[in-house]
Amino acid sequence: MSVGNRVFLKRKMPDREVMKQFEQIPAANAADTMNRICALNPRIRLMSGPKRSVFVGPALTVKARAGDNLMIHKALNIAEEGDVIIVSNEGDQTRALMGELMFRYAFDTKKIAAIILDGPIRDVDAAMVMDAHIYATGTTPGGPYKEGPGEVNVPISCGEISVNPGDIVLGDSDGVIIIPRADAEAVLEASKTLKENDLRKLKATINNDVDRSWVETKLKEKNTEIIDGCYNAERQSD
Repeated sequence: MSVGNRVFLKRKMPDREVMKQFEQIPAANAADTMNRICALNPRIRLMSGPKRSVFVGPALTVKARAGDNLMIHKALNIAEEGDVIIVSNEGDQTRALMGELMFRYAFDTKKIAAIILDGPIRDVDAAMVMDAHIYATGTTPGGPYKEGPGEVNVPISCGEISVNPGDIVLGDSDGVIIIPRADAEAVLEASKTLKENDLRKLKATINNDVDRSWVETKLKEKNTEIIDGCYNAERQSD
């Protein structure tokens, strides 16, 4: 049986025009429209130095065996320009999954949009100065195996978030979120509205024209006790 050791060459892709419009949307705005449960764990952080903060692209998923990058190499071989290679790694943090040679091939030759690894990288000095979007959990000089098995273009979990092939991956300096392909258009419209509202709120904050009465209202709803006094940390004597 090939389950666990297979590569799907095709995936259902998002609408390109819808996806491209996310380039103008901060990841935080889009995340808020999805009830804030779509962001990858912040252990997966930006490791490179892109000139442009935001990236967006369709997920090319890799289910890697812990500390093994054979299937990542296969994903690089079939990747198309603008793809986002996003990798699960069975939680392993002991071996780097990629280094400078793979980064150069991915971005200079294949021209992918981003690499998202739920695991470490190496050659971090090179990564930090690259005009590319490389996200990983950290660094180690320990290199990967190239034995497999693994899978490409199957559902994975990366940073505790489900990712299907062809889902939209949106990221910036804050981190990375996943937008389900089927929900992309609705999320885009909601994100545009929220972004406009946030800009208005920012302007009001700068002008000191903000109504913060909602804080007191919320605390009252929660029956929070408000005490006009100091907390006494000293033990009371008998």
